[in-house]
Amino acid sequence: QVQLVESGGGLVQAGGSLRLSCVASGNTFGINAMGWYRQAPGKSREFVASITSGGNINYADSVKGRFTISRDNSENTVYLQMNNLKPEDTGVYYCKADRTGWTYWGQGTQVTVSS
Repeated sequence: QVQLVESGGGLVQAGGSLRLSCVASGNTFGINAMGWYRQAPGKSREFVASITSGGNINYADSVKGRFTISRDNSENTVYLQMNNLKPEDTGVYYCKADRTGWTYWGQGTQVTVSS
């Protein structure tokens, strides 16, 4: 079993920045991709960014150029640096980890961007 704990959410004005962290614990052996998803009120969960253990990175078009994902494999931690935040970035941000045949989710951290 893998536990994921997110932190770093909060309330920020448009144009501001936040840095999210997600720490994986438990049986972390074999975890490959880690990433972030978000869910706005009344909407379905959507992909934000991902990074593999080898460093391959993908971003949603809506965050390219503003968000940066990084990973510390030795600490089993993934980060999401969010700059130039917009009100449409508001939502609950969830950390996700994948291992062959298994997917794990964190409980989420709230990000609210005021206009």
